[in-house]
Amino acid sequence: MIRIALMVVRSLFRIPSYMYHLIQYGKPDDSHTEYERYIYLRKLVKRVNHVGRVKVVGYGEENIPEKDGFIMFPNHQGLFDSLAIIETCSHPFGIVIKQEAARWILVKQVIALLRGIAIDRDDIKDSIRMIRQVTEEVKQGRNYVIFAEGTRSKEQNNILPFKSGTFKSAVNAKCPIVPVALIDSYKPFDCNSIKKEKVEVHYLPPIYPEEYRGMKTSEIAEIVHDRIQEEINAYRN
Repeated sequence: MIRIALMVVRSLFRIPSYMYHLIQYGKPDDSHTEYERYIYLRKLVKRVNHVGRVKVVGYGEENIPEKDGFIMFPNHQGLFDSLAIIETCSHPFGIVIKQEAARWILVKQVIALLRGIAIDRDDIKDSIRMIRQVTEEVKQGRNYVIFAEGTRSKEQNNILPFKSGTFKSAVNAKCPIVPVALIDSYKPFDCNSIKKEKVEVHYLPPIYPEEYRGMKTSEIAEIVHDRIQEEINAYRN
């Protein structure tokens, strides 16, 4: 967490402005478009990552579908994951996050700006609500990020099994599924250091509805999981 302190200290004079704009953009009646809100957030995130001495490099951005209405499924390594995706993804998106994290200061404001969804992971009814909401919004052209592991892996670049239920929204919406491989995303906040770090975000070729039609969500989860792990392994060696 020492890097978070560095980010705060080096951004101290900007924090009042950041908070003001995040709160304004996060209001339900804010008049800005989703793209305008997201552009502001990307600029903020890039500055914060820079002062935090973290270089984020994106690969395969050409694999992101040009037409909105898709869901990205990254592996989950820690708190920095969302910052890495925001910096490298040009398409606005909503995000699904656990209820506990959505209460943290700054995280709460960012989730509101992104029009994300906070869920109680122990409440089945809440999970069903989330699946329905994501399905409908994706059908209407919104994009989403869902961490299919359900919790962050503590095994660094070795990912946990993916939960099949997290793919129900994609199947119901019949939308492209974009596997995203995060490499070394645990380092900025998990390593007790402020040395320069590099995080990689690899956007893999999307899986389109005609490719997964008729498959069980457990089968889709396994395919996405294995493609991400293979990508991580290829760039670690």
